[in-house]
Amino acid sequence: MSGEEEKAETTFHDAQRLMSAGRFEEARALLQPPLEQTPDSVDALYMSAVCERYLKRPDKAAALLKTLKTVSPDFGRAFQEEGHLARDAGKRDQALSAYAQAVRANPGLEASWRGQEQILRAMGRDAEAAQAKVQAERLAALPRELLAATNFLHEGKLLKAENLCRRFLQNNPKHVEGMRLLADVGARMGALDDADFLLESAIAFEPDNIQLRLDYIQLLRKRQKFEAALEQAKALYYRDPENPLFQSHYAIESLQTGDFEKALALFDKVLETLPNDPATLTSRGHALKTWGRRDDAIRSYRAAFAAKPDQGDAYYGLANLKTYKFTDDEVAAMRAEEARSDISYQDRYHLCFALGKAFEDRDDIETAFAYYARGNELKRLKNAYRTEDMDKEFRAQMEVCTRELFKARTGAGFDAIDPIFIVGLPRAGSTLLEQILASHSQVDGTLELPNILSLSQSLRGRRRVAGASAYPKVLEELPMEKFAEMGKAYIEETRIHRAGAPFFIDKMPNNFRHIGLIHLILPNAKIIDARREPMACCFSGFKQLFAEGQEFTYGLEEIGRYYRGYVELMRHWDEALPGRILRVQHEDVLDDLEGQVRRMLAYCGLPFEGACLDFHKTDRSVRTASSEQVRQPINKSGVDQWRRFEPYLDPLKTALGPALTEYRS
Repeated sequence: MSGEEEKAETTFHDAQRLMSAGRFEEARALLQPPLEQTPDSVDALYMSAVCERYLKRPDKAAALLKTLKTVSPDFGRAFQEEGHLARDAGKRDQALSAYAQAVRANPGLEASWRGQEQILRAMGRDAEAAQAKVQAERLAALPRELLAATNFLHEGKLLKAENLCRRFLQNNPKHVEGMRLLADVGARMGALDDADFLLESAIAFEPDNIQLRLDYIQLLRKRQKFEAALEQAKALYYRDPENPLFQSHYAIESLQTGDFEKALALFDKVLETLPNDPATLTSRGHALKTWGRRDDAIRSYRAAFAAKPDQGDAYYGLANLKTYKFTDDEVAAMRAEEARSDISYQDRYHLCFALGKAFEDRDDIETAFAYYARGNELKRLKNAYRTEDMDKEFRAQMEVCTRELFKARTGAGFDAIDPIFIVGLPRAGSTLLEQILASHSQVDGTLELPNILSLSQSLRGRRRVAGASAYPKVLEELPMEKFAEMGKAYIEETRIHRAGAPFFIDKMPNNFRHIGLIHLILPNAKIIDARREPMACCFSGFKQLFAEGQEFTYGLEEIGRYYRGYVELMRHWDEALPGRILRVQHEDVLDDLEGQVRRMLAYCGLPFEGACLDFHKTDRSVRTASSEQVRQPINKSGVDQWRRFEPYLDPLKTALGPALTEYRS
């Protein structure tokens, strides 16, 4: 922590003491200098707003909260303060809505649960009031340290949350709620092994704790341990087959393992109990889309936002079909919802990306770009990605993973020949290449498998600060037999995703950062670099709202620098591992499909099959943003779409630098 940051922390601590003592005017005066110095300080804005409310200056409090929500759109305590202001003004409905938004953003806000309970009770909605009371009492029963850690967690202060939890568990090593909370922190920080161990241990202490089981299912899914997650979800379901929550989890895990009929049947059971539930209708739409039932998916998405007009995920589900065109009424409805001040952060950015697509289809490029830019800005506000950190990672790979290292490690690794890695950037045509190869009788298509990324994370060790991790330096130190163990483990762990063909595809694009690791553990694996012209690739990524990950895409400068680093790193891999990687240029596939298909099959050691040319006829689930596009024959309509937005893309061109023209080298 810098000197300025320490000074600010001291000021906030002193202001908090004054507020606790009821000396709000003094606290507000103390907060004014740091607020003037850093106008976007979340803590200074929030604490100042609280002071203004207690000083009976609601207009000043509201103005501070408006700024705070611009800086941090899902800061739960900002909505809680708005609830208090509305309550004090006698605006019951407005207060209830604000409190509900507060706990959606941060379920650890006891005052918001209490506020909802009181209002709901006064409105005669006793069942809902009772539910709010249960949540408030659960929080009130938490140890003070864990309640504070819960708030830190939902405000993105992960290191503070982790430190509090660890200190608490040192004195209370079997406290299940503490273990659950630390597991949540670990999962958000990428320490998935630690989170797994904590949840397994907590379940051993309290095997009937349903919340632990639900957390464990989500963690297993995040690790793409789909069979294990399915078993956990199935066990919960059979405890109470009529429970809609258990039905929903069983449906989601069935979907992840490719059992679409089971998933859809379970979603329909949920809807029998909870008719028109927007979340279920949206999830059902995603399942139908993945399965290739486009028209049914559209109906499900439309039913979702008919039930909840601000269901942004459903609108974006339609946009993400790529081939769907919004009606004028739908565009008007989306604009009206996005213009509201009281919708959730998640709904807002989903709507922005959907509106960008809607206006692009209408050739209103100025409005389309404005919505794309707004959606990206919203995502970037909660984004921990830093270009400087990624540049350090690229440089570390080039410094450690040299030709000399690979020569010294000759003979290392597991000798399996079945993996085919497709790497590159998202939206570079990797799904098309996967669909082509998966149309071959000897190749299984799978998913964007997380195994290599998880392995690289585990090799980093506990120190996760950029530039301080053990990986990739550890590759110089590991014993030879360790590489074979890791390669064999990769083959075993990914077997669940295969259908029995001799070869299988792993198309996690970010694996290009770990080609050195892949070569060391699987020296016979095939590696295909799916590359696309930089402006088309980067702008397509900028327009895309990803389900998770790919944080570098939410800014023109960020994605341009990332693409530039990717080209430089791939050039290094070509020099360190000559002939190891096949580069396939997307535009070449569009111009000469058969020639590029034959080239890929020859590289993979596979005989030519005509089905690879008729890839769009292959019946398989596709889980990426290109799912509908790869179910159609080759077309070039998307090659130059970025040019319509060229007046807005100078920051991207500058960030790309030499990669703008040297991307093929």
